Amino acid sequence: MKCTQCHSEDIKVIESRDVSEGQAIRRRRMCNKCGHRFTTYERLERPQLVVIKNNGTRELFNRAKLLAGLYRACEKTSVTSLELEKVVDAVEQELYACGDSEVNSKRIGELVMEQLAHLNEVAYVRFASVYRRFKDIASFEQELSLVRQGKHIVTN
Repeated sequence: MKCTQCHSEDIKVIESRDVSEGQAIRRRRMCNKCGHRFTTYERLERPQLVVIKNNGTRELFNRAKLLAGLYRACEKTSVTSLELEKVVDAVEQELYACGDSEVNSKRIGELVMEQLAHLNEVAYVRFASVYRRFKDIASFEQELSLVRQGKHIVTN
């Protein structure tokens, strides 16, 4: 491990803790040379998942891309970064649990919506509007109506 500022290899760990329900370790580190502090995460390395997109193309599952989409859906809400990490962890865990090396992007979207439905209604509707590609205001209103009734549509 090298310091992110001065690139010295003289680094010490000042704090470690489990995150993601024991699926990762968060470490706070400090450079003994320049005093810079930074955070690293250690995760179990798993085989790569391939995502089959709607147009038939394939790409590697990208945790950071999913997290970025969730951040956009949760802008200006009370949802914390830690909660979003937990959503991605739950989705990722479910994907690996199914045992397939390839997964349809539709499945990922549905898993995310299941998590968001319990976390924050505004984030759920924002994500749904992009994921389901609402074509008109009527589609949006229908989804809002279902949210109000507590009947989020999650199809498999």
